[in-house]
Amino acid sequence: MAANFADMNAFLAVAEARSFRGAARATGNSASGMSDAVRRLEAQLGVRLLHRTTRSVVPTEAGHQLITRLEPALAEVEAAFDVVNVYRDRPAGMLRLNVPVSAARLTLPAIVPAFLAAYPDIRLEVEVDDGFVDVIAAGCDAGIRYDERLEQDMVAIPIGPSSQRFATAAAPAYLDRHGRPAHPRDLLTHPCILGRFASGAMTSPWEFERNGEIVRVEASGPLVVRVGAGTDLGVDAAIAGTGIIQLFEDWLRPHLDSGTLEPVLEDWWQPFSGPFLYYPGRRLLRAPLRAFVDFIRANK
Repeated sequence: MAANFADMNAFLAVAEARSFRGAARATGNSASGMSDAVRRLEAQLGVRLLHRTTRSVVPTEAGHQLITRLEPALAEVEAAFDVVNVYRDRPAGMLRLNVPVSAARLTLPAIVPAFLAAYPDIRLEVEVDDGFVDVIAAGCDAGIRYDERLEQDMVAIPIGPSSQRFATAAAPAYLDRHGRPAHPRDLLTHPCILGRFASGAMTSPWEFERNGEIVRVEASGPLVVRVGAGTDLGVDAAIAGTGIIQLFEDWLRPHLDSGTLEPVLEDWWQPFSGPFLYYPGRRLLRAPLRAFVDFIRANK
């Protein structure tokens, strides 16, 4: 029995998205086309693969079994076709990256336009996610994370700045009213703007360092925002005088340069290593990822 590869890929996309509309958006096809593909596959196999309701689409037991076998098999087929990419003048195909909001905002803008100009036959898809992610299970070729959040057994190469700092800042009018902290412990008497990760972990305590001395402060305050999606709200609140914020220096730099935010405890700002591009070392690199890795290394 020879099944259509497109229909199998459509089924996997629908199963992952739990929705025909979501799968259609992810693949650039129509929802009706995705539905027709799954229906053809079910008719050919003679078994229902998806439970469909008005609210959700869930794989049946047979669907789960098929997914378990199909995903690695189709990945191998894709890799086999990708082998011929080395005989092309220019690498081609899809490159999928999973990155945090900070990388999408601060790292990739300096890289992506030049990369796509150098490799016009590569299509780049960037999934922005601040959680801990299995990039392979998420259907991505590689990810960007900081060293403390890298998955094990991965190849990691620096991407973007080699060193960054967390900056602490507040609106000048706020500091005129409440005073300017002279030591990190002074922040205990100030309202601070905090972040919460998808895991539930908070961005507090804030950590500061000067001349080898490290000080951790359990900051607290009236506003907590979701790290990534809500960070700009936190910045806007700081500008409006709600309290003191700590964030990537590069994120706050435009506001520091314009004067809408003023540095706080700048001689205590702690540096940390920049982000890394990471990918499974046990797999043969597909041509688009190999081109991206070579591009990053050549432009460091």
